[in-house]
Amino acid sequence: MALAQTSDPTQNSSRAQAQAGVHTSAKHDVGSGAGDIGKGTAEGVGSAAKGTGKAARDLVTLHPINAATDLGKGAANTGKNIGVGTVKGTAKIFKGTGKAIKHLF
Repeated sequence: MALAQTSDPTQNSSRAQAQAGVHTSAKHDVGSGAGDIGKGTAEGVGSAAKGTGKAARDLVTLHPINAATDLGKGAANTGKNIGVGTVKGTAKIFKGTGKAIKHLF
């Protein structure tokens, strides 16, 4: 018993585009960059809340050293997440702005 499988030509063309590199518009790059900045900020706020929550729990259970450690970890992760999101987002915004200016000239 043999099983034949045919492929959809639209799937093959989209796969070829993905392998060749996707060219995005300036608007897409700027929007994606703004999204990355927002995502990094949101992740940073989540890290701060997590660290603060753990620190509060440790203080209630009389573990002040663990509380300080958790608070420090939360602050460090907050800075890292916000920094990474901002750098990635700003790079995409500059890329999109460059495309828009290039398109004008």
